[in-house]
Amino acid sequence: MNKPKIRMRREDIRPDENLCDYCTAKCCRYFALSIDTPRTAADFDYLRWYLLHDRASLFVEGTTWYLLVHTTCKHLQDDHRCGIYETRPKICRDYTTHECEYDDSYTYDWYFETPEQIEEYANARFNTPETFRSPKPQLSVLN
Repeated sequence: MNKPKIRMRREDIRPDENLCDYCTAKCCRYFALSIDTPRTAADFDYLRWYLLHDRASLFVEGTTWYLLVHTTCKHLQDDHRCGIYETRPKICRDYTTHECEYDDSYTYDWYFETPEQIEEYANARFNTPETFRSPKPQLSVLN
């Protein structure tokens, strides 16, 4: 049975230690691809289509849009280590722990998880509030 990871603060890890020894391999549990910036209603409809799929979300950093796919690398082992470390892809070799998400303190400028969120955003952007606001409730006044 694998020993559970001890949660350490990044600043408490000694220089001779590897941050990955304390991590649950968050970087191996998703991938993000930059996508064209949506400019038209049709572009936003494509984004809505992405979000109709399980384990997909969208985020924006600065002016760059990304499709985020929440899926685990098939070579991630139970101990949170890479099963093909010596032959891992270049993107993995180039990745460093200097700016990784170990600390969980990062937030996106914009983050969309549901097709309704992106639809509401697009409708607001194209100034069609009647399509993204719920109708005013028709309540009777009580005396």
